[in-house]
Amino acid sequence: MREKVLLKTIIDIIYPRRCPVCGDIAIPRGELACPLCKLKLVAIEEPRCKKCSKPIDSEEKEFCLDCERKHHHYIKGYALWIYDTHMKKSIAEFKFHGKREYSEFYVEEIVKRYGKDIQRIAPDVFVSIPIHKTKQLQRGYNQADILAKGIGKELNIPVLSNLLIRDKKTLPQKQLNDKERLKNLEKAFAFSKEENDNYQKPIRKVMLVDDIYTTGSTMEACTNILLKNGIEEVYFISICIGKGF
Repeated sequence: MREKVLLKTIIDIIYPRRCPVCGDIAIPRGELACPLCKLKLVAIEEPRCKKCSKPIDSEEKEFCLDCERKHHHYIKGYALWIYDTHMKKSIAEFKFHGKREYSEFYVEEIVKRYGKDIQRIAPDVFVSIPIHKTKQLQRGYNQADILAKGIGKELNIPVLSNLLIRDKKTLPQKQLNDKERLKNLEKAFAFSKEENDNYQKPIRKVMLVDDIYTTGSTMEACTNILLKNGIEEVYFISICIGKGF
């Protein structure tokens, strides 16, 4: 144990950790993020949508406008922060510029905030939202899978990285409206019976893991695939979520 602590200390000295919010060396040394930078992030608080976790403007409302208009088939979702300017920059670095180490901060905060909720739900497995193989080759990794494995390790819950497969390259979702998003995602995902069979345990509850939740189209598409293949309950956890109405 002492050897591991010593090794970590040496690594922190040689390769000082950078703050996922400001991008500079995290102060004080050894922290995953600068304490003052963490205060800049807008945490999801009540009132929030009881379905997707988006913040809403009235305690009298149960659901955001999005969830009132659509019938999402997942049971419930959780998110840490509002997807604002700070988090857009942070996630872009994590997602597109090789800052995999930022995941340690995200995972720590997710477990701190929602660890007990996740344990109460008791999902059989975490499943990361897949990305197309061309994107994975470009980036070198699937950011959602890094998150899923980090959370799974902390909470001792298995991760099935390939239970869902993205077998169709789609247009970027941010360029499309709601109807176009759903159409864009039709047949984009597939269920791996091989991965399911290799697990050799019944899977009843799944918690999907992704970096950002916006309209919920991607989460809904993945949920529907899982439900069609025998999964009974689907939940999700994400780092950020867009603002509700």
